[in-house]
Amino acid sequence: MARTPSNMLPLGTKAPDFILPDTVSGNMISLSEVKGNIGMVVMFICNHCPFVKHVNTQMVSLARDYTKKGVGFVAISSNDVLNYPDDTPELMKKNAEEQGFVFPYLYDETQEVAKSYEAACTPDFYIFNKNLELVYRGQLDDSRPGNGIPLTGKDMRDALDALINGRPVPAIQKPSIGCNIKWK
Repeated sequence: MARTPSNMLPLGTKAPDFILPDTVSGNMISLSEVKGNIGMVVMFICNHCPFVKHVNTQMVSLARDYTKKGVGFVAISSNDVLNYPDDTPELMKKNAEEQGFVFPYLYDETQEVAKSYEAACTPDFYIFNKNLELVYRGQLDDSRPGNGIPLTGKDMRDALDALINGRPVPAIQKPSIGCNIKWK
């Protein structure tokens, strides 16, 4: 398993715009359509990565808990599907349905969206405020496959709670660790 850290995009960066196909609905989805009243979470994930498989249940739990509080959620896969056929749009749809994703799962075929966010790994998480300014980037929590630490989503939950309650998001932010994005 490759262990690639997040690039840690500078805080305050504006969320790059996108319009991508949702593998579940077949609709084109834009940034403005997934933005919540309070903020939004952008997650770069894929189907095959063990780090993503490890956090799938917590990503769904986070979305269920925070969507009703005004936070939008979206997942994007940017992997090269020619060399990583487990990440094709058809299998993305199947994975989203099996995992019970309650957020769009978009396919970034050109990889331009991943590049604009400076995404490096799967999973790679970004939280933006209502003005689409980056307030958090990094890990879900300290849990990794095989390290024995319980999966709680603590780091992202702390950041989202601060955002919702108008408090500063914690300044200490650890990079996510995962498989590198499979570039073409």
